[in-house]
Amino acid sequence: MSRRKTSGTFNALLSALTWLGALVMFAPIAWMVLTSFKSEQDAVSLPPKLFFKPTLEHYARIFDNDFTAFALHSVLATGVSTAIVICLAVPAAYALCVRPVEKWRDVLFFFISTKMMPVAAGIVPIYLVAQSVGLLNTATLLIIVYTSMNLPLAIWMIRSFMIEIPVEVFDAVRVDGAGFFRELLLVVVPLIMPGLASTALLCGIFAWNEFFLAVNLTTTSSTLPVFLQKFLSFGELYTAQVAAVATLLNIPVVIAGWLAQKSLTRGLTFGAVR
Repeated sequence: MSRRKTSGTFNALLSALTWLGALVMFAPIAWMVLTSFKSEQDAVSLPPKLFFKPTLEHYARIFDNDFTAFALHSVLATGVSTAIVICLAVPAAYALCVRPVEKWRDVLFFFISTKMMPVAAGIVPIYLVAQSVGLLNTATLLIIVYTSMNLPLAIWMIRSFMIEIPVEVFDAVRVDGAGFFRELLLVVVPLIMPGLASTALLCGIFAWNEFFLAVNLTTTSSTLPVFLQKFLSFGELYTAQVAAVATLLNIPVVIAGWLAQKSLTRGLTFGAVR
C-alpha cells in the first residue's frame, strides 16, 4: 500500500513538472502573440500591461509592405527545396545501408562534415558564384542553398530509419524478383513513411526560418525572416509590429506540426524499441 502511494505521489510530481516545463516553454510564444495585439506604447510599457485595448493595426500594416511577395518566396523556397531533399536523400540513404557502396562510412562522414563549416565561411564564394551565373536575388538560388544545407541531415535521418527495416523483408522481396525501383518505392518508402514525414518537417522548418543566407544572397525576392528585418531598421525597434510579423511567420510551422504530429511522433521514435 505504501509503495502504491509513493508511486502515485511520484507520478503526480512528474506530471506537475511536465506541465510546468510546458508552460515555461509556451510562455514566450504566448507573450509574443499577446504583444502583437498591443499598441507600441503598451508593448514597451514598464511594468508590462496584461490588460489593454487590443488592436489589429499591426497586422493590417504588414500587408502594406509586400508581405505576400515575401511569403510566396518563402513557400516556394521551402516547399521545393524540401521536396528535392527528400527525393535525393531516399536513394542516397538506400545506397548507404541497404545495398552499401564501397567506403560508405567515409561517404557518411563527408556528408556530415559539410555541416561543420560555419555558414559565414562559405557565404563569399557562394555569393561570387551566384553573381557570375546571374542567380543573385532569385528564389532559385535559395532553393539550391537550402537543398545543400538540409541534404546531409536528411540522409543521416532517413538512413537511421532504413536500418531498422528487418533484413527478412528485403530477402522476401528479392526472392519475388523485385528490382531496385520496385523495392525502393513499393517496400522501403511505405515502411519509413513516418520517418520521411519527420525528416521533411524538420528540413522544412530549417528552411522556413533560415535568415543568414537569405539576407546576404537576396533583397527584394527574399523570404519572411528577411521581411521581419524591415521593422528592425534605422536603430528603432517596433516591438508590437515585430511580434505581429513573427506570429504570422510561425503560423505555418505550427499548422504543419499539428497536421503531421502523428507521423512526427512515430518517426522520431521509429526503431527506438526492437
